[in-house]
Amino acid sequence: MVNVVLGSQWGDEGKGKLVDLLVHDYDIVARCAGGNNAGHTIVVNGVKYDFHMLPSGLVNPNCQNVLGNGVVLHIPSFFKELETIESKGLTDASKRLFISSRAHLVFDFHQRVDKLRELELSGASKDGKNIGTTGKGIGPTYSTKASRSGIRVHHLINDQPGAWEEFVTRYMRLLKTRKERYGNFDYDYEEELNRYKNIYRQKLRPFVTDTVHFIYDALKSNKKILVEGANALMLDIDFGTYPYVTSSSTGIGGVITGLGIPPRYIETTYGVVKAYTTRVGEGPFPTEQLNEEGEKLQSIGVEVGVTTGRKRRCGWLDLVLLKYSTIINGYTSLNITKLDVLDTFKEIPVGISYSINGKKLDSFPEDLLVLGNVEVEYETLPGWNEDITKISKYEDLPENAKKYLKYIEDFVNVPVEWIGTGPGRESMIHRDI
Repeated sequence: MVNVVLGSQWGDEGKGKLVDLLVHDYDIVARCAGGNNAGHTIVVNGVKYDFHMLPSGLVNPNCQNVLGNGVVLHIPSFFKELETIESKGLTDASKRLFISSRAHLVFDFHQRVDKLRELELSGASKDGKNIGTTGKGIGPTYSTKASRSGIRVHHLINDQPGAWEEFVTRYMRLLKTRKERYGNFDYDYEEELNRYKNIYRQKLRPFVTDTVHFIYDALKSNKKILVEGANALMLDIDFGTYPYVTSSSTGIGGVITGLGIPPRYIETTYGVVKAYTTRVGEGPFPTEQLNEEGEKLQSIGVEVGVTTGRKRRCGWLDLVLLKYSTIINGYTSLNITKLDVLDTFKEIPVGISYSINGKKLDSFPEDLLVLGNVEVEYETLPGWNEDITKISKYEDLPENAKKYLKYIEDFVNVPVEWIGTGPGRESMIHRDI
């Protein structure tokens, strides 16, 4: 049995917290896409853990954790993150962590290229805006994967005669093509190769396995698997606000291809939805509030990126976007997070339709020239003006808070099962549906 947690907006919805609450019922937690460009913060017994690449299931000492073939792996960041969380008390994390031998490697020169590519794109764009990449080398790595010139984990750890020489050949060929594309940028490739040969090649081996068979054997043994999505649907390479997206499939399709899981095994798909909308980086944002209300959402919600440190852009909940996200991912239930951030708003608008040149749109537009010029129709709902952070039962929520949740349910035709009422691990209401 496989259940999935996916972000439904532009990321930063609070997926890690739901995963943390769910992992105690699962044998395995798996990541299927992305790299260390993601970010989850989980608080356990007063200790804050920042996850970027590693699965949040590591907080459960009885849970195994998998980085699937769809993930791209920057090995130095992997070990740094693992060392950090183990230093905070998760001392056995390395024994419960498995990496796909088919995952692609992110090298330091990918990160250099990422920044050069960003400058190139901003210079080519009409308005001079860039994509808003984290600069972690994720995009360039997926590019080399798609062009069939990438290097995978098994290329590094292979101990057959001539394997290291083959790795070096692949590496130099890849570096050469990057320099041909972006110029002869200064880079100490010998130092990086030495690290991979003398440190990472041996150090990574104990973590590597064929995760396709690992997952298959788990399913045959009736183990329960939870897939932790990275980023969110609106950052999906196909369905997001392209080109202001990440470079992987962040929706339900990425779960299947990023882990090798047959669709028939997926039972429940949780859509995590922030009670308002945020995004980091450039690109159209129809319900964004560039005013005091937007600043208030940012301030109360402490909307700062875990990975980037950048302030997030803030706006009202966009139900047009959420319905589009629901159509693609097929959520079976929703987790509304950070509902408490809305506690002091007297009125709470939600976006319910888009129009362009006076004509109502039938669907979420794929063209950003359209999306960037839509007029949003809002439904204004009454606020509750009450602190909900101490409430632990759905029945005890203010009536207007329950009406807000009901409005969302009715609009997208998906029940709200989980409700986040504060930053702590315990601040989550479960509702029987």
